[in-house]
Amino acid sequence: MVLYKIDNKTRTDRRIFMKLTFDVEEALSQCKTLEDISGKDGLLKRMLKEMTEQILEAEMTDHLGYEKHSTEGNNSGNSRNGKTAKTVRSDYGEVKIETPRDRTGTFEPAIVKKRQSDISEFDEKIISMYAKGMTVRDIQEHIKDIYGVEISPTTISNITDKVISVAAEWQARPLSAVYAIVFFDAIHYHVRHEGKVVNKAAYTCLGVDLKGRKDVLGLWVGENEGAHYWLGIMNELKNRGVDDILIACVDGLKGFPEAINSAFPKTETHLCIVHMIRNSIKYVGSKYQKEFIADLKTVYKAPSEDKAAYELDKLIAKWGQKYPLAVNPWKNHWSNVSTFFKYPEHIRKIIYTTNALEGLHRQLRKVTKNRSVFPNDEALTKILYLAIQDVMKKWTMPLANWALTISQLAVMYEGRFDLAAI
Repeated sequence: MVLYKIDNKTRTDRRIFMKLTFDVEEALSQCKTLEDISGKDGLLKRMLKEMTEQILEAEMTDHLGYEKHSTEGNNSGNSRNGKTAKTVRSDYGEVKIETPRDRTGTFEPAIVKKRQSDISEFDEKIISMYAKGMTVRDIQEHIKDIYGVEISPTTISNITDKVISVAAEWQARPLSAVYAIVFFDAIHYHVRHEGKVVNKAAYTCLGVDLKGRKDVLGLWVGENEGAHYWLGIMNELKNRGVDDILIACVDGLKGFPEAINSAFPKTETHLCIVHMIRNSIKYVGSKYQKEFIADLKTVYKAPSEDKAAYELDKLIAKWGQKYPLAVNPWKNHWSNVSTFFKYPEHIRKIIYTTNALEGLHRQLRKVTKNRSVFPNDEALTKILYLAIQDVMKKWTMPLANWALTISQLAVMYEGRFDLAAI
């Protein structure tokens, strides 16, 4: 915020920069948990109070036209007249602030208006910028331009770096013993590593618990997507308390089903039908794609496994010689595709595609689109974790028709979980 002093015919540009009364770096070093940062009496709440009050003082200076205690105010016709205490709501609970008054009662603050009792909007603009994908420099410039507050890039980075320890706690949290469905997939980013830009995978697992509610079970940044890395993730899920997964939905990565079954031998692994279709179409000439898709549809839309197998044989006979790369995956992975046909329509609709996870990935891409290269794994983990937490706030309801779905799963997977205990 730029404030101006009007002095007869001259206009002087007077920038007001805030300085907190406590050492942010020292305060940050004492924060050990997310509650210490953003909780009821956390650091961000203290910063919010001080920044708001200092902006109010700057607004009063602009209104009066002279600095506090300045002799310019003598016989000016108006002056400061103490402060009014008020309590306003914020994302971190109630915040007590003091608003300056003037003797003529003409001061109308802009940052917190006279009868305003909620400053959540101001609060969110400062705190959520990083989670929404803004870079450190973007945040610094935005705060300075809009609020007149100068915060160093180091301070912003140190604040957001605290997310790493919070994300580690989240990553290590205990999980449910049984999940009805888990979707596994990865999204790829460019990250600097040992002076080079390399391609790294951010692995995500989206679980649907026995109550039909979605939850991201974890986030891992590592080497390019591979079955060996996924095996390590499966073992970590076991170590965090997962005993059983009824259905695992994956793409067509080689060795992935084996990696899952080595950790969860009872789990039925289902290959995403949409991934299978995409992988087939890219090997079919554009002239024949429409006809091929129509024939392929008779396979994955079949009412039973026997009918699907019959239609697959017809597909192989018609297209196998001309487009073997389009047909062979269906034949070679049939054991993991055929599980799809044992389920009723409403369950097929859930596992037909990994769209639930791809929807999450679309949200992650939105907040990372301004960063072509991440400086390290921690920077990538930090922004993805914040984005995931932001998305999960909206997951408040179970999946559609879940009562029917879980009832049928209880019959199909008898003895694997206690329906009465849900």
